[in-house]
Amino acid sequence: MRTVYSVSQVNAYIRRMFEEDYLLPHLMVRGEVSNLKYHASGHIYFTLKDASGTLSCVMFAGRRRGLSFHMQEGDLVIVSGNVDVYERDGRYQLYAQQIIADGAGLLREQFERLRRQLEAEGLFDEAHKKPIPRFVRTLGVVTASTGAAIRDIIHVATRRNPYVQIILAPAAVQGEGAPESIVAAIHLLDRIGPDVIIVGRGGGSMEDLQAFNDERVARAVYECDTPVISAVGHEVDTVITDYTADLRAPTPSAAAELAVFEYDSFRRDLLMTQDRLTEQMERRLQADRQRTEQYRRHLRLLSPRMQLRDRRRQLALLRTRLDESMRRSVDDSRRRLERAGDPAARMRAILERDRHRLQLAAGRLEAHSPAARLAGGYGYVETAGRKAPAAPVRSVADLTPGQMLRITLRDGHFTAQVDEILSGPETAGERDKGERTDGRV
Repeated sequence: MRTVYSVSQVNAYIRRMFEEDYLLPHLMVRGEVSNLKYHASGHIYFTLKDASGTLSCVMFAGRRRGLSFHMQEGDLVIVSGNVDVYERDGRYQLYAQQIIADGAGLLREQFERLRRQLEAEGLFDEAHKKPIPRFVRTLGVVTASTGAAIRDIIHVATRRNPYVQIILAPAAVQGEGAPESIVAAIHLLDRIGPDVIIVGRGGGSMEDLQAFNDERVARAVYECDTPVISAVGHEVDTVITDYTADLRAPTPSAAAELAVFEYDSFRRDLLMTQDRLTEQMERRLQADRQRTEQYRRHLRLLSPRMQLRDRRRQLALLRTRLDESMRRSVDDSRRRLERAGDPAARMRAILERDRHRLQLAAGRLEAHSPAARLAGGYGYVETAGRKAPAAPVRSVADLTPGQMLRITLRDGHFTAQVDEILSGPETAGERDKGERTDGRV
């Protein structure tokens, strides 16, 4: 009679067969990743597939050190591990110990490793980015001399500014020796000193763009004293120089757009700014003219000449009033004499009284006369600067040593220079000692 086995016995037997097999305990399998799942526990579950089959795989959390990149759906990988049976489910799977990228995936792994290394060194920090000059007159370009990239850059740059100077440092952009060629071209342009350098090439596969993922090229871009724009491939392509450059452009044409200012737009803005400045300057000058005219009128009213003219008018008015008063007084006296009995005595008394009134009026008039004040030993002092208008001097606080003055006396005027300034009134004792006062304030 044939032996009947349980399911667990069969699964255990198969597992022992897998463990005793010479190949399955140490196996390397190449395939495409699918059904990828990063579990919350840290385990990674996925399936390897090729054109005709699939293989279930698992990498436990304790083995995650064997994965140096972030695995994604569709990646081509090589998985190292052992094949074993999971007895509970009765199915076998590949237990991964190490996973590396295969082909383009390997380049992606190298890219990620270098990116993390340079980022940790601080080569991507925004604090190290140099600003791109707004008005570029000299443009340096590192690319192939026969590629489409240089034609696009020249076309866009000269369209935006026909006066820009373009300096090409030709370099191999793919294949053997490309990194060394790009580094040498960057160093050459940095010594020449253009306003900005564009480093780039047209699109291609990841293998074609690999020269711009080279550590030497990345460091040359970072260490360049001239601002660098990285313009490699198409918008979806990303290389290491995009991170170390001062600015990343999606394409070489876009790099030329970013680097070269538009001359016609700049000229229009300049003319508009000139018109605005001219208009503002004219308004400011007009306001200053009006303000100056107001000051001139105000100073004219405050000038000694205008004040003397006003005093003369007041004096003439007082004289007119005095004459009228005298005529009225004489007429009154005449009428009183005609009514009085002794005309001669009355006339003398009236004349004596009127003479006394006249003397009093003349004294008051003389006290208001500027000429009388000048005749009494006083003088009128005003500043005599050439640039500033004359102004009356009312206090020694208005004076400075070396200042020129104009002094008007009764019979003329003269100029004097301030030699010394003494505060307080001059005493009789100082005059008796013979201190010099002429020309001194």
